[in-house]
Amino acid sequence: MLRIHFTTADLERIRFAPTIGVAAETCYALETVMSRRPRASHEAHAGPRDRGADTRPLTSLLEAGGIGPDLLALAGDTPFIDHAVDNLLSVSDSRWQAEFRNITFLPRHASWAHAVAAGRLEERQELVAALRACHRLLVAPSWNRARTELVVMSTRHSDLMLGGGVDAFFRELEPKLIRWRRPVLEVSYPREVEVRLQGRGLVITPTLFAGNAVSFLWDPLDITQAPRMTVPAVHGAPTSPDSTGSDDAPANLGALLGRTRAAALRATVEGVSTTELARRLGISVAAASQHTAILRNARLITTRRRGGSVLHLITPLGAALSGGGTPPAPGGRDDPTCRGPRV
Repeated sequence: MLRIHFTTADLERIRFAPTIGVAAETCYALETVMSRRPRASHEAHAGPRDRGADTRPLTSLLEAGGIGPDLLALAGDTPFIDHAVDNLLSVSDSRWQAEFRNITFLPRHASWAHAVAAGRLEERQELVAALRACHRLLVAPSWNRARTELVVMSTRHSDLMLGGGVDAFFRELEPKLIRWRRPVLEVSYPREVEVRLQGRGLVITPTLFAGNAVSFLWDPLDITQAPRMTVPAVHGAPTSPDSTGSDDAPANLGALLGRTRAAALRATVEGVSTTELARRLGISVAAASQHTAILRNARLITTRRRGGSVLHLITPLGAALSGGGTPPAPGGRDDPTCRGPRV
């Protein structure tokens, strides 16, 4: 449980922002994909070429578990990847060193991380190139439309606050995740944390790629800045892909998900049952069921019952990741699970 304690001054300083920035959203999207992919025994010593050399410098910062780099603090909340990269390249050596002290690296990546922190230009350029590669694969296909959704959500939050006040706002914000007991906001959280804002206020920001959870972000090196609380912008697939997707997304998809799981994701574009998926991939029904469970937990597919079987269908996030087109809208004419009126 996260408990955020507000003073009167804090309540007066609640603000809203439409995004945590394209760099931080990219990192969230990458964490989601990586956390849902258990590593097989034969991959234990996979090298950069086996898992996507262009994304390796960024994935190496997340492989050991725990927290990753604070790309909101390092790259800012700009929605433009070029600006985010410029900000990253201008971060001071002392700031990189402070940031990396909080990250656990696998031994084989430690020397590279130290080179980044020490200001080696080649290693820093490798890191920003990896950020661009992950952004191009995971976020770019849907980012233009996603930004619109984020602005709409942030505006809705602001209107709710203006129209109903703090109490009404917190009661309606995320009732399944948040409970308001003035002057304390209780948030569903993986560990016990007590936060006292001490007059700094709070910035509330929607996110698309952080999953269905609330996050609390603060920069310990700049205690004058108001912390941020992120809330899910949607609870299903976050957005539909833009028409200008990434041409090399299908090729890179296997590097992040694994070939079989990437093939499973692509097979769900038109909807597929577990038995049919197993037949197409040449694997057992049990293995197909395991792959769909992981894809579903990562919000890349949905699963619905259809008679005596189930139908797996790609979500807009999954379509964006695979570089495909917009999937059939749930409950629409092309959805074979549609039964009766939508509620």
